[in-house]
Amino acid sequence: MALVDRLPKHLFTTRGWGLLASGVGSLLLAQVMGRRDLLALGILLVALPLVALAGVRVLKPRFQVFREFHPSTVETSSTATVRLAVARTGAATGPVIMEEQLPPRFGEPPAFRFPTRSASGGTSRYEYHLRSGKRGQFRIGPVTAEFCDPFGLSLHRHAIDDGDILTVTPAAVELPATGLAGARGNDGVTATRIRANPSDDDVMTREYRHGDPMRRVHWAATARHGELMVRQEESVTTPEATIILDQRYSAFASGSGAVFGPHEDAVELLSSEAFEWVVTAAMSISSHLADRNYSLRFLDATGNPAFRGSRSAPDPETEEYIGLGGLQSIAESLAAIQLSGPRHAHGERHKDASAVVDATEAPFDDHLMDKLAAHRLRGPVLALLGNMPVAEARALAPAAGYGANAFALVVSDHPRHAQPVIEALKLGGWRAVAVSPRTDLPAAWAGFDQGEILAAAAAAMDVRRGAAVPR
Repeated sequence: MALVDRLPKHLFTTRGWGLLASGVGSLLLAQVMGRRDLLALGILLVALPLVALAGVRVLKPRFQVFREFHPSTVETSSTATVRLAVARTGAATGPVIMEEQLPPRFGEPPAFRFPTRSASGGTSRYEYHLRSGKRGQFRIGPVTAEFCDPFGLSLHRHAIDDGDILTVTPAAVELPATGLAGARGNDGVTATRIRANPSDDDVMTREYRHGDPMRRVHWAATARHGELMVRQEESVTTPEATIILDQRYSAFASGSGAVFGPHEDAVELLSSEAFEWVVTAAMSISSHLADRNYSLRFLDATGNPAFRGSRSAPDPETEEYIGLGGLQSIAESLAAIQLSGPRHAHGERHKDASAVVDATEAPFDDHLMDKLAAHRLRGPVLALLGNMPVAEARALAPAAGYGANAFALVVSDHPRHAQPVIEALKLGGWRAVAVSPRTDLPAAWAGFDQGEILAAAAAAMDVRRGAAVPR
């Protein structure tokens, strides 16, 4: 039995190995005894398993597999339901034990018997659940099955489909309500009026123009001005926010073992702990602003569409995202976004054509400024940044002038070392905060408002000190 257990299980069954052994024995006896009948028997016994082995590999049973994920994309740490429908399209075979191949992170692959007792129309249906704690794209499947020839001599396991890709998006963290976005109406839009004079009536009225309906006449203002005045229309605009997503390898490849490469169970992703924090921040801020009816623009450090290098992006060249559909596209794009650009941090030199961008595209240059200028003062500008030299911070600093507000989160393993960068950004008008990958995201978001409160308190203290100085 010990010898049988050592024999390969994917070629022959125990019966097949037995026939082979008997055939070899018969051939040896035929050679020794000179018996033709033993020679014929030995050839037959050896040939049968070999013919069965060839047949089971050439004449493969045919099946169709339909796989559905619910939801079609799933957030990290959430459960996805996988529904399988398997139907036989070729010649009938006996019952088969099938197995759905899964990446190791999802645990043991589910096994099931085909056909099921409840099979209808020749189709068997199955259902199981998956959960991933990390974002990415994972191949689910294929379904494999081990088939045997009619005589039970040979075995062959093969895949009956190609599998499907499950996209796991980063989950958004709920952010506290702050004053970062400015005043919003009940529907999330901004109402603006033309203000000519300090009078309340004048703020709300203007001169009558031909074609204005009489129901809009403001009689009190008409009596005071001595001419016909009408109530002024409000100009309603949808607020916009621009998010600069730094995804350069050099900005996040700091610290001991900071960068981790592809997992054996996922499509290749080059990331780091700090970059994962940035991805979560991007998803959370997008959700926070989308809930307030913001339209969103995503740019990278060079001013190009931020998701053009993401394998999971529905439309890699898109910059602007609006509504729930836009938010879903952002989530899918962030699922497989990774670090890009030359890998030269800390003296590292690697050649990876998929990760290198055009060397002529410098970060935070005129291309980015032109993109921001095209939407000047239409809403806040937010920058999610990694480690950078002070020179790059100074190059980015003027971009604050293109936004109604400008906020920057600088992620570093050692936030204190990023203070020169923070100061350079603040000199340009940014509200900047340095955080580490272990910083609580809602606390970092609220820190912008706290920084403004502290600045106001410091200014008030300076005024009081100035007033207390005798002249």
